[in-house]
Amino acid sequence: MKAVICGAGIAGLTLAWFLERDGWDVVVVEHAPGPRPEGYMIDFFASGYDAAELMGLLPELNELGYDISEVSYVDNGGRRRSSVNYETFRRLQDGRLLALMRGDLEHVLHRAVGERVSMRFGCSIVAVEQTESGVDVTLTDGTHEDADLLVGADGIHSRVRDLAFGPERQYLRYLGYHTAAHVFTDEELHARLAGTFKLRAGPGRQAGCYPLREGRVAAFYSHTASDPTRPADPRATLQRVYADMGWVVPTALARCPQPPELYYDQVAQIEMPTWSRGRVTLVGDACQAVSLLAGQGAAMAMGGAYVLAAELRGSGDVPTALARYESEVKPAVERKQDAGRRTANWLVPRTRWRIAARNQFLQLASLPGLSGLLRPLLTTPAGSVVPRQ
Repeated sequence: MKAVICGAGIAGLTLAWFLERDGWDVVVVEHAPGPRPEGYMIDFFASGYDAAELMGLLPELNELGYDISEVSYVDNGGRRRSSVNYETFRRLQDGRLLALMRGDLEHVLHRAVGERVSMRFGCSIVAVEQTESGVDVTLTDGTHEDADLLVGADGIHSRVRDLAFGPERQYLRYLGYHTAAHVFTDEELHARLAGTFKLRAGPGRQAGCYPLREGRVAAFYSHTASDPTRPADPRATLQRVYADMGWVVPTALARCPQPPELYYDQVAQIEMPTWSRGRVTLVGDACQAVSLLAGQGAAMAMGGAYVLAAELRGSGDVPTALARYESEVKPAVERKQDAGRRTANWLVPRTRWRIAARNQFLQLASLPGLSGLLRPLLTTPAGSVVPRQ
């Protein structure tokens, strides 16, 4: 059996790992010229943590994880207004939680896949033609791949989804925010952050910084935007929106690059009536994007990839296996998407009184014996779709 996977991100690499070990001939095509840069920090738990454990990757991921002591909201002078000890997050996940850079996770998956899978960087898909017994995939370099299965693991702006299911506008649910992230080196700021994840909030916007290794600092931004269109000059947009933010935001803005070093995108979800059509299916953000506001996109991508491979294992009926995969994962994704929409005003408040209310709530929850107040916000309604070892 042969599979073509479009996308060498977290979902695509996880699926390639499992399929190859099940005896599939796997080809991964990726439009980028090589593995992508770091991106932003993620809370890695639930389905992702369980899948990584099955893959034997937890020791390496533990070494790459960051020891964040607390998440705190600060004022213009950098004074703490509210905070949550990161250990609270970890306890609510029974200790099965890592703070990771998304790019580090991708690099670990690349090494795990190694040379056992054919990787085609700088390449994408231009046409898909299905028959009863297979799928013919035409690539941008003019070559063809005949396969038993085509998987779109190519993110929220999926090319495979456009070709096989129709234009993005049918499935994308814009949530009213833009987000951005970049990394820069600043030894002095790195020392000031001292292992903490700090955020500065204003009505409808939020900026944060956290320390990485070797004196590097990661900055991220989220703000309301009525127009979902990504700006032609994202760096200028960030400088305009956050110009008066105070704290260390001016320092971060001064070090802000242009894409591709700057990640910038809309905050959105993907909602589809079905994830599969014949021998074409989707995995990860291409079909199950839950958004920055819900979190766990990487974890759910790995979980979905695991379930897809498990349903295909030993099955000669590909369309039936795809239907089982969807029926198992889709309800969990929909619960997580709903939670993300409901908590948007808590994560990026649009008014000063909501910011004040959030700060007071976090201060209350930080008192001894009251951390359970955070459970509805810090735990997932989706749970894990991957069985533990």
